[in-house]
Amino acid sequence: MTPTSYIDLLICDCDGVLIDSEIITGRVVREALAALVPEHELDVQLAGTFGLQSRDIIARVAAHFGLDLPADFHPNVRRRAEAIIRAEVQSIPHVREALCAIDLPLAVASNSQHEAVRHALQRTGLTERVDVGVFSADMVKRPKPAPDVYLLAAGTAGVDPYRCLVIEDSATGAAAALTAGMQVIGFLGASHIPPEQGEILRELGVEHLLHDMRELPALVERLRYQSAASASA
Repeated sequence: MTPTSYIDLLICDCDGVLIDSEIITGRVVREALAALVPEHELDVQLAGTFGLQSRDIIARVAAHFGLDLPADFHPNVRRRAEAIIRAEVQSIPHVREALCAIDLPLAVASNSQHEAVRHALQRTGLTERVDVGVFSADMVKRPKPAPDVYLLAAGTAGVDPYRCLVIEDSATGAAAALTAGMQVIGFLGASHIPPEQGEILRELGVEHLLHDMRELPALVERLRYQSAASASA
């Protein structure tokens, strides 16, 4: 007899998992800050910020260089990034087909703002597929790497965190999901992923890495079977 599945909810990050947007946001943030500080020193400070909110990245750089930025600096950067994303962003290849082939309820949990995530779902044609809901940084007190947004998604679905499977691309997001007690698949197929990202995710405790969304349905099915077999052993 085939064991019953013990993964009851699939949760995806948005930027870098559904849409190839991180590279755009990073470019806009860097351009804005490079007008104020030496670029070679700026790049040192930007190293390791992948996955953080743009607000936190700007605050880190401002603190290092002693910048007194105007109150509208981050809002202006965010609006510019969102405008470019709306105009230029592409879906991660094969993501819609992959997620529609998986027979699990689906939520999205993102460090972006709710409206931006909604637009991403429209862009990818996944609005109807995300049947549990969209959970974003502006809905919780603490963004990733805190686990709040993932716990909110699981709680809304009525699913225990250990029965949730998360797809993440950043160490920030993976840390949030792991802290929440969830299993994580690391996705390495977006254009902004640095060569060392797989090793960084493995060191955090991410056991499964993926480069191509076409491989996702089979991997999810294998993990569901393994989870069920382990639980029934």
